Formats: sequence, C-alpha cells, structure tokens
Amino acid sequence: MLRFLFVTTHLALRSFARNRMRTALTMLGVVIGVAAVIATVALGNGARASVTRTMRSAGTTIVTVTAGNYIRGGDAVNIASGLGAATTLTRQDAEAVAGIADVEFIAAGLRSRTWVEASADARLFTIVSGTEPGLADIHGWIWLGGRGLTADHVRDSARTAVLGRLASASLFGEGVNPLGRQVTIHDARFEVVGWMRAVDRDQDEGVFVPVSTLQQLTHRSFLQTITIGVTEAGVATRVGDEVAALLRERHGLERKERAAVGFVSAAPAGQGGVSAASPDDFVVRTQAAASVTRGLYTSVAAFALANMPRLDDATLTEMSGTLARAGTTMTALLGSIAAIALVVGGIGIMNIMLVSVTERTREIGVRLAVGARRRDVLLQFLMEALMLSLIGGLVGIAAGIAAAHALTALLEWPTEVSPGAIALAVAVSAAVGIGFGYYPARRASRLDPIEALRYE
Repeated sequence: MLRFLFVTTHLALRSFARNRMRTALTMLGVVIGVAAVIATVALGNGARASVTRTMRSAGTTIVTVTAGNYIRGGDAVNIASGLGAATTLTRQDAEAVAGIADVEFIAAGLRSRTWVEASADARLFTIVSGTEPGLADIHGWIWLGGRGLTADHVRDSARTAVLGRLASASLFGEGVNPLGRQVTIHDARFEVVGWMRAVDRDQDEGVFVPVSTLQQLTHRSFLQTITIGVTEAGVATRVGDEVAALLRERHGLERKERAAVGFVSAAPAGQGGVSAASPDDFVVRTQAAASVTRGLYTSVAAFALANMPRLDDATLTEMSGTLARAGTTMTALLGSIAAIALVVGGIGIMNIMLVSVTERTREIGVRLAVGARRRDVLLQFLMEALMLSLIGGLVGIAAGIAAAHALTALLEWPTEVSPGAIALAVAVSAAVGIGFGYYPARRASRLDPIEALRYE
C-alpha cells in the first residue's frame, strides 16, 4: 500500500509538472482560502491578546500586597489603624502565595529611588525596582526590544536591567536601541537586556532589575511589595482574601473575621468588621478597589466599597461580554471570506480533475484492462486532488504568515500566528482536496474499460 501511494504521488507530481500554468491556477483558490484562514486566526489571536494586555494594564486582574499598614481614620467603621512600616514581607511569602488557586503570575518587589547613569552626561534620578519576570505579564508590557528579565537572572542575582521607554530616552536618546549598553546603579554596572512601553507612566520612566540583585546592593532581605496577576477579574477579591489569610498565618497574627481581607471595609463591629486587635503588618488591595478609593478618607472609602459589593464581577462580565462579541463578529466576518475562497478553490479542483479524467480516459481504460482495480483508480485520482490542495495549502500558509506580518508592520494591527492555526489550515486544505476530488475520482473509477479504450 505504501509503495502504491508513493508511485501515485510521483505520477501526480509529474502530471502537475506537465501542466504548470493550469496547476498553478487550480491551486490559486486554495492558496487564497488557506491564507485567509491563517490571517483570520492571526488577527483574532492578536486582537484577543491585545485586549487581554489592555485589561491587565488597566489593573482588573492585579492584586498588590504592600509591606506595612498605614490605614488611618477607620475607627468609626471598625477598621484597624495599622502598624506603620514593616520588614516582615519576604520572598518566601511570595513563593507561598504563588501556590494559591487562580494566581497566574507573581512578582516580588523592592524599590530604590536613586541615580541611574549611562555616561557622565546622561543621568536620571528615578525609581529602580527590583522585581521578577512575572511583572511584565502582570502589567502587559509591550516589548520594544530584548527578552526582559528571566528566572535565571533572579536566581543568580545578575547585573541585568530593563528600561522603560521614557527612561531609555532620557539615558540614551529618543529612538535609540539601548540593548547591550551599560548603566550604573548603586555603583554597579548593569547590562540592558530589554526595553518596553507600559501604560503606567511611572513604569515607563522606571528601571527594573532582579529583586535579588537590588537586595544585595541595598543590604535589604525583606520585600516591599508582592504583585499578583490573577486569571480573571472576577476572582481578584477572593484571591486577595486568601492571600491575606495565608500571610496572617505565616506572620503569626491573630485570626479575625473581616468583610474584605486587606481592604477597607464598611462592616460595623460585630458583623464581620476588623477587630482592633493584632492589626496586619501588610495591606492587600485589588487594583480596581485602589482606583475607586484613591484620595478618599478611610470612612468614605469604606462606604464606597460597601456600595460596590460586586465590583470585580461587574468588571469581568462587562469586559468578557465585549471581548466575546467583538471576537465573534470578527471571526464570522473574516471566516466567511475564507470559506468562500475555499469553496471556490474546491470547485476549481473538481473542475480540473473532471477535465483530467476526460483527457486520460484511454489511460484509465488501459489500467483497468491490465488488472487495476476500481479502488486503485479511485485512490490515484483522489491522491492527485489531495496533492493539489495540500501544495496549495502549504503555499497558502506561507502567504498567510506573510500577510499577518505585513498587517502588523504596515497597519500596526496586532497578529499572532499559532501552531494550531497552521494545523487547522493543513486540515482544511486536505479536507477540500478529498471533498471536492472524490466525485471526479469516483467517476474515473466507474468507467467501463471497453468504452474507455475506444475513447478518442
């Protein structure tokens, strides 16, 4: 059987070589259809990833743990006044938090406001953040170049740095690629391994180094923040509650009932509010809650949050619904174009195969007369149709990938070509070949040998 398939494939390729123009025109419909499939999926994936990055940068999936507790003025609503500064948050705490359900990314953090020097004439006073690779995913950074920090950098306390776009412009000039260049931080030389653009201006102006390196340079073993990226906006509050409960247990603090762990709460005393005993040495906040209460006095912030009990759920429902509707519309529109092109390509394959059957009627008669089975003739022509569609599919894949890159380069539309899209394109092209090639192949296999031999 394998030998038969090999011989049939060889004969099909020889047949295509004899009629190159006809073969190319026959494949054109499949090429356009498959290219449309690749470009459609790439646009859909790119749009989805872009919206996901936007959602992340907006903070709907971010939970932040801050060392210390500076809450003031909450006595009227039974909120503990806090402990002020604290040095009890550690990288071991961050590792423990990473094991909580729905925690997707995590980044331990330490900050130092200091000078960053690229040369004697290029200095920038900014915030240098010691962090981990997960911070880029949490905030949806857009990379302008480089690979960013890695787990190996953190493990080895490497002297590597990532620059925000504005920080890079201040140190090296607007539009200059800083990769591979050196900067000095705390009298130590760092190699720039990445630069990025962020929605948050503070991050755009910042410099980021491995947290372990900054701990060594500043002689601090504790953390100031733990930034957490959750799987979706609707679970942010629950994850915050679990994080606060875990840290309270690890820090040996008295357990107490609270309406919203680590957040300001409007619950009165005795009804789930925070007891005054054993205030936390940390604060846990969702980014959404922090935005709502920014600048408000504690009691007012508590009242605001008490009247927004489903803030995370509403955010998730709204954004998920918008994303789903936009994705469905785009997929339906572009998918219909791809389907039409594939149908046209399939009809072209059917027509040319019918012409081929007519042209090779005597050949078919000879094959049947010398002992070929009807199944062999069927498989021969079916293999030719399959080869036509597969070769067209491969060319279409290359054209689709090129089209996706062109859309990104020329129109700045986000695209992502995935292996799944390529596999889908190959499967679709094979299905088109088999589906539209079956009728001509069956017609060839059912020819009468005597009539076929007499055909002129």
